[in-house]
Amino acid sequence: MPLALYALTVGAFGIGVTEFVIMGLLIEVGADLGVSLASAGLLISGYALGVVLGAPVLTAFTARWPRKAALIGLMVVFTIGNAACALAPSYGLLMAARVLTAFAHGTFFGVGAVVATGLVAPDRRASAIATMFTGLTVANILGVPFGTWLGQHMGWRATFWAVTLVGLVALAVIALLVPRDKAAPEAGDWRADLRAMARGPVIVALLTTVFGFAGVFAVFTYIAPILTRISGFADAAVSPILLVFGGGLVVGNILGGKLADRNLSLALLGSMGALALVLLGMGLVMGNGILAILSVGLLGATGFATVAPLQIWVLERATGAGQSLASSLNIAAFNLGNALGAWAGGLVIDHGPGLAAVPLFAAAFPVAAVLLAWPSLRRERAGALARA
Repeated sequence: MPLALYALTVGAFGIGVTEFVIMGLLIEVGADLGVSLASAGLLISGYALGVVLGAPVLTAFTARWPRKAALIGLMVVFTIGNAACALAPSYGLLMAARVLTAFAHGTFFGVGAVVATGLVAPDRRASAIATMFTGLTVANILGVPFGTWLGQHMGWRATFWAVTLVGLVALAVIALLVPRDKAAPEAGDWRADLRAMARGPVIVALLTTVFGFAGVFAVFTYIAPILTRISGFADAAVSPILLVFGGGLVVGNILGGKLADRNLSLALLGSMGALALVLLGMGLVMGNGILAILSVGLLGATGFATVAPLQIWVLERATGAGQSLASSLNIAAFNLGNALGAWAGGLVIDHGPGLAAVPLFAAAFPVAAVLLAWPSLRRERAGALARA
């Protein structure tokens, strides 16, 4: 893989840390700013909303920019946003800074995915996307635990200053290593791009992403209480077990990219089918400590094995019509899936069978994704055979 891909990985690492590290610092943020834990938790929702809203807006705004310039501009927004978080004197300004930071998220991954696929041979595009997303997985394994430790020992603002430093490093390596665009971008019409996104095949692909990833966060959002109340682990054991989840993310991310390069349809359906089976299994074995740890690792592996196939599928369906916008919207779709899964898991806990049943109900999401994608993939295959 070219060095430029690893420059994108550094940016993905910083974005991953700033998105997820706040989960471990809610108590410190709430105490410092004088807000409740629930209000502090809205900083997570605000970020997700910023990703969903910012992806199409910033992608349309930067559509005529050279892609390297767009990536640099997005890292500037990311770096300024994290510095603003570190300096925020009130809850309202911290929320605004979080939303500002989130605006760079979807467009960075969207444009970055297009750049990544252009850096490698056609048969390695999914692996290139997986390489970029490795930054996100490493952020969960190393960055988030370290950022949480730093915030707990030196104050939550120190964590955001550290992420600001990561943003500066990412800005430098992207400027140095990512090649300039070979040709000036075409003067596109964002309205035409939006109309292209409204086509049936693109909508099916985006909805597949929403449902395919919702199952992961329906469980992961509540993984700590599941491990302590259902599996019987002590609170101190949760963080080490989450390292197993992070290891699964890395393995699944790489494996999903390699499989998608060989057979996209098989990788797409197989990864989501495997995720459904793992979720069903979790619903049956979480009472056993060893099987629970194994299940957490498999959840990470099968969950992130879907990422590269889903991203490359959307890119293929948007070829020639707003690829950057389609790629960015797919990142927004992942975040919508996160929100949908967390909401559905909460319903099962509060109004359904309870915490132990969350994985069983979560399995319905990847099953729905398979049922949604399968007919479309069959039509595409039939069309390809007819043309041949």
